[in-house]
Amino acid sequence: MTWKQMFTSSIGQKFVMALTGLFLISFLVVHVGLNACIWANDGGKMFNAGANFMSSMLVIRIMEIGLFAGIIIHTIQGLVLTAANNSKRKIGYQVDYGNRGSKWYSRSMGLLGTLLLLFLIMHIYHFWVPSRLGGIGGVEELKKTHYEGALAAQYHDLYAKMVEVFHGSDWSLLIVILYVLGCISLAYHLMHGFESAFRTIGLHNNRYLKLLRFTGRGFAIIVCLAFAMMPISMYLGWVK
Repeated sequence: MTWKQMFTSSIGQKFVMALTGLFLISFLVVHVGLNACIWANDGGKMFNAGANFMSSMLVIRIMEIGLFAGIIIHTIQGLVLTAANNSKRKIGYQVDYGNRGSKWYSRSMGLLGTLLLLFLIMHIYHFWVPSRLGGIGGVEELKKTHYEGALAAQYHDLYAKMVEVFHGSDWSLLIVILYVLGCISLAYHLMHGFESAFRTIGLHNNRYLKLLRFTGRGFAIIVCLAFAMMPISMYLGWVK
């Protein structure tokens, strides 16, 4: 398969969708692990240290570029495939099988993906833009060294920004609701996308399909529930 076919043929587009989807899934694992540090309930020290470590590593910054590229490619290919599928089905089926044929979320990946894109734009606006463009202040932390006992290090107080967004404004309740809805959309998107990605790259053995489906659904529920509980915990004051 040529590079042109990778982005123009139906099979190539699905393969690119699968690869970029798996890359984005790996990012979710890292992201949810870092965000879970807020539950240390230490005023954000562990979370800020982890966020600073991630943002200061050259490898992570390079991967960040790959992440945005993956999101853009995944989105474009998804819209192209959705448009192509819709154009081939201008006349509906004579019999509507509903969920007996396929789950509603597997038939609504285009819609779920669009909702996720809108959610992602909001998330970038709230956190990535202020963090990268200097809209978040610093906080002094003490960092132990082997030679000088203690050395002051400057961290971005991203934790304080989270508290401001999810707890400290008149819009916080609405923002939390929108984030939770975004997490629900992500869960349904992953329930189909996780299994579909592995099928596309060649995992067709019936022996493992049930395990793959179970793993995908478990991953979608656990990760998205963890993401949803973060703004909820902030808003309700469960973490400080």
